[in-house]
Amino acid sequence: MEQPLAAYAAQHFLWQVAGKVATITLNRPEKKNPLTFASYAELRDLFRALVYDPQIKVVVLTGAGGNFCSGGDVHEIIGPLTRMTMPELLAFTRMTGDLVQAMRACPQQIVAAIDGVCAGAGAMLALAADLRYGTPNTRTAFLFTRVGLAGCDMGACTLLPRVIGQGRASELLFTGRTMTAEEGYAWGFFNALVGADAVLAQAETMAERLANGPTFAHGMTKKLLHQEWNMGLDAAIEAEAEAQAICMQTQDFRRAYDAFVAKTTPRFEGD
Repeated sequence: MEQPLAAYAAQHFLWQVAGKVATITLNRPEKKNPLTFASYAELRDLFRALVYDPQIKVVVLTGAGGNFCSGGDVHEIIGPLTRMTMPELLAFTRMTGDLVQAMRACPQQIVAAIDGVCAGAGAMLALAADLRYGTPNTRTAFLFTRVGLAGCDMGACTLLPRVIGQGRASELLFTGRTMTAEEGYAWGFFNALVGADAVLAQAETMAERLANGPTFAHGMTKKLLHQEWNMGLDAAIEAEAEAQAICMQTQDFRRAYDAFVAKTTPRFEGD
């Protein structure tokens, strides 16, 4: 993706950029926004490209038509998978996992607005986001076991226990049952539940707030939240010391100090 991402023309979903915030809308509402081989790959490539776009600070991820994402398209993905060779299957499963890795590796925060169905790979897209807002209608299911597959898909066995706890994650991944919106909020999967007519606005408000903050420092926070899963306390403290020292060299740090002295509100620029 050589062109500026603000001008990028997405092929398999809607892509809009307004100021510092980009919005991805999964847009196959007649099928509850399932993924295809092509949309998986395009999403992966887009999140990889975001690493190199300093103008976009936050990404909102949502679905059209009252649903988030129903997972892999039964006819366009599930059917063809039953006819693939082992090398082809492994290439596919690695590609889907690479999408999650791309989402976690991009410095922009990802804010998901989730209504209705959020299932399978769609649940993994939600899980890979940094913040999640749901509605009372949201139904989330890691339903891989219900189609004869393991619950360990796209990083689920790493990400889900860290969000909702080992026991709860184990139940959902073994049974494939639906997690209600109320359970998702009580367990920490959702940051908040709001009405279906307000969930996208809630996500956009948070996105604007983050985009107007010290975005270089936010990117550092996201990086350390991800990397410290594999660190002991001593290594984590050292990594945070180094990260904070880097942030202390930014203009945003100086702006905050000058604003405090002048008793004004700092205007962060992300540099």
